[in-house]
Amino acid sequence: MLNEPSFVPQKVGWIEVICGGMFSGKTEELIRRAKRAHIANQKVVVVKPKVDDRYDEEDVVSHNQNVLPGLVVDTADQIILLTGEAEVVCIDEAQFFDKQLMNVANTLANDGKRVIVAGLDMDFEGQPFEPMPQMLAIAEYVTKLHAVCAESGTMAHYSQRVVESKDRVLVGETDAYEPRARHCYRPPVDKRRGKPIQPIQKQDNMKEQNES
Repeated sequence: MLNEPSFVPQKVGWIEVICGGMFSGKTEELIRRAKRAHIANQKVVVVKPKVDDRYDEEDVVSHNQNVLPGLVVDTADQIILLTGEAEVVCIDEAQFFDKQLMNVANTLANDGKRVIVAGLDMDFEGQPFEPMPQMLAIAEYVTKLHAVCAESGTMAHYSQRVVESKDRVLVGETDAYEPRARHCYRPPVDKRRGKPIQPIQKQDNMKEQNES
């Protein structure tokens, strides 16, 4: 797995895709790369689809509450109009765009821009979530992230829906989804099986518990 390509000094564009299930850290990784590019004095523009208003209507926010100022777009075509001066274009929640996103990303990369795309690669039924399969095919660099299974504690590959809904697009957080490993995944909807996550104890407290 290649986490991040090296910075290229000349005007050469490419596409990076960050994919995985819910709670795997996709937005967190996109924010990290965007901040590093900003530190390198590159012009960075971050965009997200209008439908994603879970944490903020405009800013891009990770589950860990890391924030980047963002631009909201209705369609993928608008991204080109808003990123003319950018050297790095970051696109979050790519699964909420249509297949035109592939052409947009290619246009930006061919224009010499670094394009970073983050999104779910599978929907709640475990099926490829367009346009992510197309984005994976055209990207020079792909990073696959995993969460921790809410039931078994092993590597989670799937996004388990835990509320009754047949809609493919259901914007939600821990209220609607749990990360699940393959052997714990029960499509299309399952009851909640995760346990509350306890805070990490200080070493002194753990030592006292072991001695008692």
